[in-house]
Amino acid sequence: MNYPPHLSVIIPLLNEADGLPELYRELQEALRPWANRHELIFVDDGSTDGSFAALEKLHAEDPRVVVLRFRRNQGKASALMAGFRRARGEILVTLDADLQDDPREIPRFLDKLDEGFDLVSGWKVKRQDPIIRRVLSRVFNSVTSLFTGLTLHDFNCGFKCYRRGVIQEIRLHGELHRFIPALASWRGFRIAEIEVAHRPRKYGQSKYGSERIPRGFFDLLTVLILTRYHLRPLHLFGALGALLSLAGSIGLAYLVFGWFFGQWIGDRPLLSLSILTMIIGLQFIFFGLLAEIIVYSSRQTDIPPLAAVLDQDDSRKDID
Repeated sequence: MNYPPHLSVIIPLLNEADGLPELYRELQEALRPWANRHELIFVDDGSTDGSFAALEKLHAEDPRVVVLRFRRNQGKASALMAGFRRARGEILVTLDADLQDDPREIPRFLDKLDEGFDLVSGWKVKRQDPIIRRVLSRVFNSVTSLFTGLTLHDFNCGFKCYRRGVIQEIRLHGELHRFIPALASWRGFRIAEIEVAHRPRKYGQSKYGSERIPRGFFDLLTVLILTRYHLRPLHLFGALGALLSLAGSIGLAYLVFGWFFGQWIGDRPLLSLSILTMIIGLQFIFFGLLAEIIVYSSRQTDIPPLAAVLDQDDSRKDID
């Protein structure tokens, strides 16, 4: 009988050919209790080594292995979205293919999910990474927790477990995969975190460098706009505009005060700067007003997603 698997494990990868056979063996051992109720979805994100050939061999040996391949590198967010769309399980697990995540942790994720949560994220307490990367990760997680309102120790951990309803409401692009818990929390899903082991890398090399730092800042700004301000953009742009206008007004007030006492202000750089600041502030405010009009026009008949409905016969209907 061909029935949808209960558990889908999604593994995005890039140039991890050496470790794939070992990862497959570990996954099979960890998923033994779900032997006939799981599928493994490997997403090859444009590998240039022998990763795809290794995956073809695994697929030929085990029909539960699903292989997706991009023609060129598209990024982890795209790889995850491709895996989400192909997955058939009610529960989805994601982990990296570098063997630093231990598949034996999967049952712990499922147990935590059964406590009533919708997404369980891993927390690599003892990271096997260089100290500079650990420091940057701590800063990133602290700033993200502060601005998103969701307190997690490790937003970027690739080891996560989801209910299907979560991935049905989240769309990823760019590098927004790092903010999946924040996006899910904003949609009203319940988020939990568990400690997981982080093993040293055995094969290949890390795909992440220092260039992620500035990209992470802009991605965080994108998440804030998509969550807190997507329905009220004037609150963001209006606040920025008001601060700039206030700064310009203070500068002009200071110059006018000096002018009353005979000071010449026509050649003062502060005069030009204050006027420019006020103009930019007003532009931010008007930009926010235009964004509000656009939002209202496009979403005036829209409502947030429902979690349940009580119909006329008072029977409860859950909505995934």
